Amino acid sequence: MPEVELSAGTVAYEDSGGDGPVLVLLHGLTIDGSLWQEVVAELGPYHRCVRPTLPLGAHRTPMKPGADLSLRGMALLVGEFLERLDLRDVTLVLNDWGGAQILLSEGRTERIGRVVLTACEAFDNYPPGLAGRLIGLALRVPGGLRLTMQALRLRAVRRAPGGWGWMSKRPVPDAMMDAWFEPARTRPEIRRDLAAYALSVPERATLLEWAERMRTFTGPVLVVWATEDRLMPREHGRRLTELFPDGRLVEIEDSYTLIPVDQPRRLAVLLREFVAETAS
Repeated sequence: MPEVELSAGTVAYEDSGGDGPVLVLLHGLTIDGSLWQEVVAELGPYHRCVRPTLPLGAHRTPMKPGADLSLRGMALLVGEFLERLDLRDVTLVLNDWGGAQILLSEGRTERIGRVVLTACEAFDNYPPGLAGRLIGLALRVPGGLRLTMQALRLRAVRRAPGGWGWMSKRPVPDAMMDAWFEPARTRPEIRRDLAAYALSVPERATLLEWAERMRTFTGPVLVVWATEDRLMPREHGRRLTELFPDGRLVEIEDSYTLIPVDQPRRLAVLLREFVAETAS
């Protein structure tokens, strides 16, 4: 897997290559770019799909001590990633983690042609739902995060209602989840990075201010929301769409938050059509 050196540290990524339209596919906490593997397979060779593994707990190389891994810092890291790889007219695709929306709030969009918000954190829903609150609680108890990651070795815990069981309707393959959780389960430096991010979420007023400032982004925005999502409120899909001058909403049935897992073919079709319709 190739790597790029950013200000916070080394970030690994996968790149399908080619001269097609560039999609940068982002993931959530304790997940890596493999989340998108079925979607990438469906998109085929006509799209260049770039999947960074952000330092959100499933990364293999710890970040530099003192690196800015706050919510805003992580968003700026995404912008730095686009710049270092010299990616242009990017379709930026979010799922689960919504922090990269801050790039839109701050007008750091010179390399972003269009955006797809796929069942992700928005407005004041950081961290999302019961699962997010449980991680926040674990971080405030000495050794709590380590114990949580150890517990996630058990299939029963992974599929429990209120936690990972509400992330996807269809079980994520065990081998994939093992790879996601292993870094934070076994390495204190990775847990340090995850904690630095998770404890950085600002107060509600700041989150809502950031969301409101996204109105300044005039590029095409596709909002893809799961009608049965238990972590990302259904009304957030509509509210996000109304924020943008060129926003459109598509709702997907038979899926929870991880639409790339539950409905990869449907999502790939939507991405392909959206890029083709809005290409400059």
